Amino acid sequence: MVDVVIPAFNEQNAIGKVLKDIPAKWVRRVIVCDNNSSDKTARIAQKMGAIVVSEPRPGYGYACLKCLKYIAESDLPKPDIVVFLDADYSDYPQQMDRLIKPLIEEDIDLVIGSRALGEREAGSMTPQQVFGNWIATRLIHWIYGYRFTDLGPFRAIKYSCLLSMNMSDKTYGWTVEMQVKAAKMKLNCLEMPVDYKKRIGISKVSGTVRGTLGAGWKILYTIYKYR
Repeated sequence: MVDVVIPAFNEQNAIGKVLKDIPAKWVRRVIVCDNNSSDKTARIAQKMGAIVVSEPRPGYGYACLKCLKYIAESDLPKPDIVVFLDADYSDYPQQMDRLIKPLIEEDIDLVIGSRALGEREAGSMTPQQVFGNWIATRLIHWIYGYRFTDLGPFRAIKYSCLLSMNMSDKTYGWTVEMQVKAAKMKLNCLEMPVDYKKRIGISKVSGTVRGTLGAGWKILYTIYKYR
Protein backbone atom coordinates (compact mmCIF):
# COMPACT_ATOMS: atom_id res chain seq x y z
CA MET A 1 0.00 0.00 0.00
CA VAL A 2 1.23 3.44 -0.94
CA ASP A 3 0.24 6.75 0.63
CA VAL A 4 1.23 10.02 -1.03
CA VAL A 5 2.11 13.11 1.00
CA ILE A 6 1.83 16.55 -0.63
CA PRO A 7 2.71 19.74 1.29
CA ALA A 8 0.90 22.67 -0.32
CA PHE A 9 0.95 26.44 0.19
CA ASN A 10 -1.09 28.59 -2.17
CA GLU A 11 -1.01 26.14 -5.06
CA GLN A 12 -4.58 26.50 -6.34
CA ASN A 13 -3.40 26.67 -9.94
CA ALA A 14 -1.29 23.52 -9.72
CA ILE A 15 -2.71 21.12 -7.13
CA GLY A 16 -5.51 19.86 -9.36
CA LYS A 17 -3.07 18.98 -12.13
CA VAL A 18 -0.80 17.16 -9.68
CA LEU A 19 -3.64 15.11 -8.25
CA LYS A 20 -5.03 14.29 -11.69
CA ASP A 21 -1.69 12.83 -12.83
CA ILE A 22 -1.06 10.58 -9.82
CA PRO A 23 -1.34 6.96 -11.04
CA ALA A 24 -4.20 5.25 -9.23
CA LYS A 25 -2.56 1.86 -9.79
CA TRP A 26 -0.07 2.44 -7.00
CA VAL A 27 -1.82 4.71 -4.55
CA ARG A 28 -4.27 3.99 -1.72
CA ARG A 29 -4.75 7.60 -0.62
CA VAL A 30 -3.31 11.07 -1.11
CA ILE A 31 -2.87 13.35 1.87
CA VAL A 32 -2.48 17.05 1.12
CA CYS A 33 -1.38 19.38 3.88
CA ASP A 34 -2.81 22.86 3.42
CA ASN A 35 0.08 24.85 4.91
CA ASN A 36 -1.83 28.05 5.78
CA SER A 37 -2.90 28.80 2.21
CA SER A 38 -4.93 31.93 1.54
CA ASP A 39 -6.33 30.61 -1.76
CA LYS A 40 -8.49 27.67 -2.84
CA THR A 41 -5.78 24.98 -2.55
CA ALA A 42 -7.61 23.00 0.15
CA ARG A 43 -11.00 23.22 -1.56
CA ILE A 44 -9.64 22.01 -4.89
CA ALA A 45 -7.70 19.16 -3.28
CA GLN A 46 -10.81 17.96 -1.44
CA LYS A 47 -12.87 18.18 -4.61
CA MET A 48 -10.26 16.03 -6.37
CA GLY A 49 -10.61 13.33 -3.72
CA ALA A 50 -7.55 13.99 -1.57
CA ILE A 51 -7.57 13.90 2.20
CA VAL A 52 -6.77 17.43 3.37
CA VAL A 53 -5.17 18.21 6.71
CA SER A 54 -4.32 21.70 7.94
CA GLU A 55 -1.07 23.04 9.36
CA PRO A 56 -1.12 26.79 10.06
CA ARG A 57 2.57 26.97 10.93
CA PRO A 58 4.47 27.72 7.71
CA GLY A 59 7.21 25.27 6.78
CA TYR A 60 7.72 22.31 4.48
CA GLY A 61 8.72 20.09 7.37
CA TYR A 62 5.72 21.15 9.45
CA ALA A 63 3.44 20.17 6.57
CA CYS A 64 5.10 16.78 6.09
CA LEU A 65 4.97 16.04 9.81
CA LYS A 66 1.26 16.86 9.94
CA CYS A 67 0.57 14.37 7.13
CA LEU A 68 2.63 11.69 8.91
CA LYS A 69 0.71 12.38 12.13
CA TYR A 70 -2.50 11.76 10.20
CA ILE A 71 -1.15 8.44 8.89
CA ALA A 72 0.01 7.37 12.36
CA GLU A 73 -3.35 8.15 13.95
CA SER A 74 -5.49 6.70 11.16
CA ASP A 75 -7.50 3.55 11.88
CA LEU A 76 -6.55 2.13 8.48
CA PRO A 77 -3.59 -0.26 8.15
CA LYS A 78 -0.30 1.54 7.90
CA PRO A 79 1.16 1.96 4.40
CA ASP A 80 4.12 -0.03 3.16
CA ILE A 81 5.49 2.97 1.28
CA VAL A 82 5.16 6.75 1.56
CA VAL A 83 5.76 8.96 -1.47
CA PHE A 84 6.54 12.65 -1.08
CA LEU A 85 5.55 14.92 -3.95
CA ASP A 86 5.47 18.71 -4.40
CA ALA A 87 2.25 20.55 -5.18
CA ASP A 88 3.65 22.94 -7.79
CA TYR A 89 3.45 20.56 -10.79
CA SER A 90 7.19 20.71 -11.45
CA ASP A 91 7.49 16.94 -11.08
CA TYR A 92 5.78 14.33 -13.23
CA PRO A 93 3.51 12.28 -10.94
CA GLN A 94 3.12 9.76 -13.77
CA GLN A 95 6.74 8.72 -13.12
CA MET A 96 5.91 7.53 -9.61
CA ASP A 97 6.41 3.92 -10.67
CA ARG A 98 10.14 4.64 -11.09
CA LEU A 99 10.32 5.34 -7.36
CA ILE A 100 7.96 2.66 -6.10
CA LYS A 101 9.08 -0.38 -8.09
CA PRO A 102 12.58 -0.66 -6.56
CA LEU A 103 11.05 -0.65 -3.08
CA ILE A 104 8.76 -3.52 -4.03
CA GLU A 105 10.98 -5.56 -6.34
CA GLU A 106 14.45 -4.97 -4.86
CA ASP A 107 16.03 -4.68 -1.43
CA ILE A 108 15.77 -0.88 -1.43
CA ASP A 109 14.62 1.31 1.46
CA LEU A 110 14.69 4.83 0.02
CA VAL A 111 14.45 6.03 -3.58
CA ILE A 112 15.25 9.63 -4.48
CA GLY A 113 13.90 11.03 -7.72
CA SER A 114 16.99 12.69 -9.17
CA ARG A 115 16.44 15.71 -11.36
CA ALA A 116 20.17 15.71 -12.07
CA LEU A 117 19.87 12.29 -13.75
CA GLY A 118 16.61 13.03 -15.57
CA GLU A 119 15.57 15.49 -18.26
CA ARG A 120 15.27 19.02 -16.90
CA GLU A 121 13.39 21.75 -18.72
CA ALA A 122 15.44 24.89 -19.26
CA GLY A 123 14.79 27.34 -16.44
CA SER A 124 13.08 24.80 -14.18
CA MET A 125 15.87 25.09 -11.60
CA THR A 126 17.75 28.26 -10.75
CA PRO A 127 21.57 28.27 -10.91
CA GLN A 128 21.66 28.56 -7.12
CA GLN A 129 19.48 25.46 -6.79
CA VAL A 130 21.76 23.45 -9.07
CA PHE A 131 24.89 24.65 -7.29
CA GLY A 132 23.34 24.13 -3.84
CA ASN A 133 22.42 20.55 -4.67
CA TRP A 134 25.94 19.94 -5.98
CA ILE A 135 27.54 21.24 -2.78
CA ALA A 136 25.10 19.47 -0.45
CA THR A 137 25.34 16.06 -2.09
CA ARG A 138 29.13 16.19 -2.09
CA LEU A 139 29.21 17.12 1.56
CA ILE A 140 26.98 14.13 2.31
CA HIS A 141 29.41 11.93 0.40
CA TRP A 142 32.49 13.31 2.14
CA ILE A 143 30.99 13.14 5.64
CA TYR A 144 28.72 10.10 5.48
CA GLY A 145 30.06 8.10 2.54
CA TYR A 146 26.80 8.01 0.55
CA ARG A 147 26.57 9.24 -3.02
CA PHE A 148 23.55 11.27 -4.08
CA THR A 149 23.15 13.64 -7.01
CA ASP A 150 20.08 15.53 -5.80
CA LEU A 151 17.99 16.53 -2.79
CA GLY A 152 14.86 16.26 -4.92
CA PRO A 153 11.53 16.35 -3.07
CA PHE A 154 9.97 13.61 -5.24
CA ARG A 155 10.91 10.46 -3.30
CA ALA A 156 9.59 7.18 -1.90
CA ILE A 157 10.51 5.42 1.33
CA LYS A 158 9.42 2.36 3.22
CA TYR A 159 7.15 3.45 6.04
CA SER A 160 9.03 1.37 8.61
CA CYS A 161 12.29 3.14 7.71
CA LEU A 162 10.61 6.52 7.83
CA LEU A 163 9.37 5.83 11.36
CA SER A 164 12.86 4.78 12.44
CA MET A 165 14.25 8.11 11.26
CA ASN A 166 12.18 10.10 13.77
CA MET A 167 12.06 13.02 11.35
CA SER A 168 12.01 16.40 13.05
CA ASP A 169 12.94 19.26 10.71
CA LYS A 170 10.18 21.85 10.44
CA THR A 171 11.29 23.89 7.44
CA TYR A 172 13.82 23.70 4.61
CA GLY A 173 15.95 20.85 5.96
CA TRP A 174 13.40 18.04 5.59
CA THR A 175 14.76 16.39 2.45
CA VAL A 176 18.42 16.54 3.45
CA GLU A 177 17.59 15.32 6.97
CA MET A 178 16.02 12.21 5.45
CA GLN A 179 19.05 11.51 3.26
CA VAL A 180 21.57 12.13 6.03
CA LYS A 181 19.67 9.87 8.42
CA ALA A 182 19.40 7.21 5.72
CA ALA A 183 23.18 7.32 5.37
CA LYS A 184 23.74 7.13 9.13
CA MET A 185 21.32 4.18 9.35
CA LYS A 186 23.08 2.44 6.44
CA LEU A 187 19.85 2.09 4.51
CA ASN A 188 19.83 0.80 0.97
CA CYS A 189 19.32 3.95 -1.08
CA LEU A 190 18.83 4.37 -4.81
CA GLU A 191 18.41 7.29 -7.15
CA MET A 192 16.16 7.09 -10.18
CA PRO A 193 16.05 9.71 -12.95
CA VAL A 194 12.92 11.84 -12.95
CA ASP A 195 12.04 14.65 -15.32
CA TYR A 196 11.45 18.18 -14.14
CA LYS A 197 9.64 21.19 -15.61
CA LYS A 198 9.00 24.80 -14.71
CA ARG A 199 6.68 25.02 -11.75
CA ILE A 200 3.33 26.77 -11.88
CA GLY A 201 3.64 30.08 -10.08
CA ILE A 202 6.63 31.48 -8.20
CA SER A 203 8.66 29.38 -5.78
CA LYS A 204 8.34 30.41 -2.14
CA VAL A 205 11.95 29.32 -1.61
CA SER A 206 14.12 29.75 -4.71
CA GLY A 207 11.91 32.58 -5.96
CA THR A 208 13.14 34.96 -3.22
CA VAL A 209 16.57 35.94 -1.93
CA ARG A 210 15.46 35.35 1.64
CA GLY A 211 14.11 31.91 0.83
CA THR A 212 17.23 30.91 -1.10
CA LEU A 213 19.60 32.00 1.66
CA GLY A 214 17.44 30.44 4.36
CA ALA A 215 17.22 27.13 2.56
CA GLY A 216 20.94 27.06 1.82
CA TRP A 217 21.91 27.75 5.42
CA LYS A 218 19.45 25.18 6.80
CA ILE A 219 20.62 22.46 4.41
CA LEU A 220 24.28 22.95 5.31
CA TYR A 221 23.46 23.16 9.01
CA THR A 222 21.48 19.90 8.84
CA ILE A 223 24.28 18.04 7.07
CA TYR A 224 26.73 18.97 9.83
CA LYS A 225 24.21 18.61 12.65
CA TYR A 226 23.97 14.83 12.38
CA ARG A 227 27.71 14.10 12.06
